[in-house]
Amino acid sequence: MTNAGPPLPLVSAPWLLANLSTVIPVDTRWYLDGRVGLEAFRAGHIPGAVHLDVDRHLASPRGAGRPGRHPLPDPQRFASDLASAGISPGSTLVLYDDEGGAIAARLWWLLRYLRHPARALLLDGGIQAWQAANGPLSRGDSTRPPVQDFPALSPDPSLVLDREQVRQRSEAGVGVLLDARALPRYRGDVEPIDPRAGHIPGARSAPFSGNLREPKGVFLDPDALRQRYEQLGVSEGSDVVVYCGSGVTACHALLALELIGVRGRLYEGSWSDWSSDPGLPARTGDDP
Repeated sequence: MTNAGPPLPLVSAPWLLANLSTVIPVDTRWYLDGRVGLEAFRAGHIPGAVHLDVDRHLASPRGAGRPGRHPLPDPQRFASDLASAGISPGSTLVLYDDEGGAIAARLWWLLRYLRHPARALLLDGGIQAWQAANGPLSRGDSTRPPVQDFPALSPDPSLVLDREQVRQRSEAGVGVLLDARALPRYRGDVEPIDPRAGHIPGARSAPFSGNLREPKGVFLDPDALRQRYEQLGVSEGSDVVVYCGSGVTACHALLALELIGVRGRLYEGSWSDWSSDPGLPARTGDDP
């Protein structure tokens, strides 16, 4: 494996071309608009890739005691799903999607949160960057031999907050709370999915798309990311919590923070959890 490429956990398409035989690409394409990620995968994916779905693999089913639209997956089911996909504890994974990493970052973060020993890298620019680098595509289904043994995983509770913890922080005005949804949803102009419009009082608007040089493109360089988050009140040592609609795209912001040396935490249920409780306040407009 060569060492050329951007700082980890990001890798470039040319890096992946040079190292494809030594890694497992993981396609995480998933959509809210009715398209099916597995169908996109079958229509064309990076050779050797496996597909993992947000609803089936990267979240638990909704239910009592499971907050929001995408509760965190059960650790052992997650480990089993990865083993069934041919991913072993010693695998090096290159995660990708077609949304600038917005979905792939959820898997990157889950591997860290659940302390899975596989090495997780993210393809900067996703499948579009792969195609722009003349990377070939395979079609149809793709499988790898399942792994028979998989690790017992244990979550890192220090990386997650629940609704009550976020409520206390919001009321006390402590730390930095970032909302990674698009600005119209933060403002409350629209709310196409969750029970109420608006944002958590005290949260600052930080759309995940602002981490990218262009829509669905590559990440900003670390200096530009650092400047962006400094403007949002984040500095080295800041206590940062991030949420989005359901805890998926917030992981994109957590990865961006990682690139500048800041370890943030996720509000698991995110706005889908907060807005489901009519007793909690919701603020609209541009102000936190």
